[in-house]
Amino acid sequence: MLLDHRGEERWSARDLQQLAGYSKWQEFEKVIAKAKLAILDSGMEPLDHFTGARKVISGGRWGRQEVDDYRLTRFGAYQVALNGDSSKPQIAAAKTYFAFKTREAELAAKPDVGSPEGVLALAEQYVAAAKELVATKRELSIAAPKAGKWDAFLNAEGLCGMTELADPLHTNVRTLTGWLVDIDVYRKQTSRYGGGRNMPRKSYQDAGQFVVKQETKNGFNFPTAYATARGIDLVVDLWEQRPAA
Repeated sequence: MLLDHRGEERWSARDLQQLAGYSKWQEFEKVIAKAKLAILDSGMEPLDHFTGARKVISGGRWGRQEVDDYRLTRFGAYQVALNGDSSKPQIAAAKTYFAFKTREAELAAKPDVGSPEGVLALAEQYVAAAKELVATKRELSIAAPKAGKWDAFLNAEGLCGMTELADPLHTNVRTLTGWLVDIDVYRKQTSRYGGGRNMPRKSYQDAGQFVVKQETKNGFNFPTAYATARGIDLVVDLWEQRPAA
């Protein structure tokens, strides 16, 4: 968090990108675009809350490079959290943080408690704050992996092979991965020899639901897909929602 020339809070979008669990700036820019549109739709000016900026980061030819950035107001950062991927625990946590801070600021301007009306207004504010905090915490608990639920299927690295995942679904790995291709969770891969291993799409890997590892067997290198606990949740939920045969 930074302060602008007027002493007001400003947040670096590049910093928020990491805190929100987005590994790619291009993906996070899409969230920023949605947040800007939400502000515009509410009748406000996005430029008041998203100021173009530059930031020096590690990388590039000389070990440092200058990249595009934004300076966000607290409201702008809150809108980014609201428009982020709710399956990311970081986004759910950000919603909780900004909701609490926003309500905290509102309560700072307390009504006059010298009258019955003022007491009632203050009570209503506290009730609204409590409801909002409970709701955002519920989102966080839903987004977080279900700890321990899939321990029996995970290896020492916290991963589950697709063959092992097919077993509790009462199917085989070929049917499972073919179905994942059909619903666009996996991409179909072919080689010039007519084979190829279907692999999870990068967006699901970036979301922490699948991991692809390069492995070697009998002198051949090949990719192997594994599901994380969050990935098992995804597959099981989608499998149970399949149309009845």
